[in-house]
Amino acid sequence: MDELDELDERIVAATKKRIRAEVAFNNADAELRELLREGRAAGKGPSHMAKLTGFTREWVAKIAPASRS
Repeated sequence: MDELDELDERIVAATKKRIRAEVAFNNADAELRELLREGRAAGKGPSHMAKLTGFTREWVAKIAPASRS
């Protein structure tokens, strides 16, 4: 590969930064989804957890539907 100029280096650095941010987002998202499912299993309602998260009640209910007994 040819020698990288300053702009190339900035592009590579920004790409690495974006990859790290995407990994961090995916990890945080997985953690939140698991906690929402845990909350539903503990009897917490989607409206309550929506208030805690700032997400809509519908999104929370989709991620963590009521457990089937």
